[in-house]
Amino acid sequence: MDKKALFIEIEQCRQEMLALSEEHGLESEHVLASSEKLDELIYAYLKKSS
Repeated sequence: MDKKALFIEIEQCRQEMLALSEEHGLESEHVLASSEKLDELIYAYLKKSS
């Protein structure tokens, strides 16, 4: 996946995480899973940037 596609996926995941946090609360399993996915995407993006 190229950097632009990763960036788009990061933004989509971020929006999803925000929506889930409003619906389920910050400490719900849904939000934590989304946060972990976001971390992985950001790590992949940074790895491509270096």
